[in-house]
Amino acid sequence: MQAMLKHILTSAAIALSLSATLAHAQTYPIQGKPITIVVPTAPGGGNDTMGRIIAQKLAERLKASVIVENKAGGNGIIGSQYVARAAGDGHTILFGYIATHGINPALSKLPYDAVKDFAPVTLVADAPGVLAVNPNVPAKNVKELIALAKAKPNDLNYGSAGSGTAPHIAGEMFKLMTGISMTHVPYKGSAPAMTDLLGNQVQVMFPSLTGKTRSSLYPSLPTVAESGVPGFEIGQWYGLLVPAKTPRPIVDKLNKEVIAVMKDPEVVKKFHDQGAEVVTSSPEEFGKFIQSEIAKWTKIIQDAKITVE
Repeated sequence: MQAMLKHILTSAAIALSLSATLAHAQTYPIQGKPITIVVPTAPGGGNDTMGRIIAQKLAERLKASVIVENKAGGNGIIGSQYVARAAGDGHTILFGYIATHGINPALSKLPYDAVKDFAPVTLVADAPGVLAVNPNVPAKNVKELIALAKAKPNDLNYGSAGSGTAPHIAGEMFKLMTGISMTHVPYKGSAPAMTDLLGNQVQVMFPSLTGKTRSSLYPSLPTVAESGVPGFEIGQWYGLLVPAKTPRPIVDKLNKEVIAVMKDPEVVKKFHDQGAEVVTSSPEEFGKFIQSEIAKWTKIIQDAKITVE
């Protein structure tokens, strides 16, 4: 009798929990409560721009207020920690990217678990990268740049968005794979680094990253791998995540709505203008992708002996 009563009570509890979860999903978003997309980088950069593009279109679809809040610092750690600790009601969303859920977990101990403390929603974009060089540098291609750097060790400075960021890792990988010496100059974001690249305070930069195949956005631009550094491949990606305790029906609703946003031709064009290609996924696919990225970056960082300066 007691066993039967316990079974009945357990079943009732499960039913109530499922009922509550479905109710949350049906009432999402909560009327009058804004949805915040947390961009863990400074205003004005590519992450910020893309986050605002999504926010505008998502607001139209959900008929709700969707705002962007920049919480920069720690190579995305501050903003990520904020979202990890937020209420799991779908009203706080992280605009994650390669640093927050790829490099950071592989590079240092974090005040949260990049896998366990988040529920992936969907990938939103993949950005091909470029090796940018100041016009005053007497090198017209990658091979000439390598030759110049070997002839004048540490004469060239390369800028990055900060220590431990993807452009920093790209620079260190480039040095390792080519046997050259360049001096790393970290900035607080890509925008000031790019300003100094144009002003020749730094001579080299990887403002986004570079892949193993040519981008459909820049089909005539050869990859670094094609240009004399075989195997050089780093891809930039972006995606949305919510706190782990967010009910699955809300995650699914966000996945559906964000994918619809990313299929909008206007959004596709605006992302192309930012040098990014739209890529979407299921929550499960994004979750597996994050785990594979962490494993990949852990090996790269260990092999290259990269540390946060």
